[in-house]
Amino acid sequence: MARLQLHDLQLARGGQTVLEHLDGRFQDGAITALIGANGAGKSTLISAIMGMLPPVAGRVECGVSRERCAWLPQQLALDLTFPMSVEELIMTGTWPSHGAFKGYCAAHYRRGREIMARLGISHLAHRQLGELSGGQRQRALIGRTLMQEAELLLLDEPFANVDGETVEVLMEVLRDMAAAGTTILVVLHDMEQLSRLADDVLLLAGGHGRWVGPEALLDYHTGQPARAPRLPIDFSDIPHAGTA
Repeated sequence: MARLQLHDLQLARGGQTVLEHLDGRFQDGAITALIGANGAGKSTLISAIMGMLPPVAGRVECGVSRERCAWLPQQLALDLTFPMSVEELIMTGTWPSHGAFKGYCAAHYRRGREIMARLGISHLAHRQLGELSGGQRQRALIGRTLMQEAELLLLDEPFANVDGETVEVLMEVLRDMAAAGTTILVVLHDMEQLSRLADDVLLLAGGHGRWVGPEALLDYHTGQPARAPRLPIDFSDIPHAGTA
């Protein structure tokens, strides 16, 4: 049974229905791209999955314990004035399972150093978050989820406002996480990134959702994105897609 499933889910904001009759399961050990126009309900769905928004009807079934669920919001949602170094941020990944008021052991610090090396940010260990570039900061944030050993990871536009080298590093890390069994849901707005990263796609439009394979978004002759590199798209663009 999949770790994360939706059962006839209906969600609302401010008394207005945003999504309804959402059904389906997210593949374990795979990356699902969540796409749709602004206001289609992507953030609303993520809030429901994370338990921050109760459904109007239906339910979210999540078999992952809370300490193994990680959520990486858009960078604009972060408070960069809070005094915290890269190493300190990554170490907070132990908090959900270890506790925020316990000291770190040698194994924790060793694991943190390994993660920073993997992400190419060892030299930034003692740099404050507010002093980092967008790409450096996003690597540190991904490092925190690695430290957490998340089994379910949700990301909101993780490649926005970061450099190309960081995009490549993060894509490789996410693929490795999925291969190790992590269930990953990522909000994307770039067709080229989707074509390289996603194993499955959930398209939201008009208050509903459809599950499609990434190949449905590609030109069958070239294997390249069939449309402009920026989403959103509508159901009418996707032949033979099932409604969730």
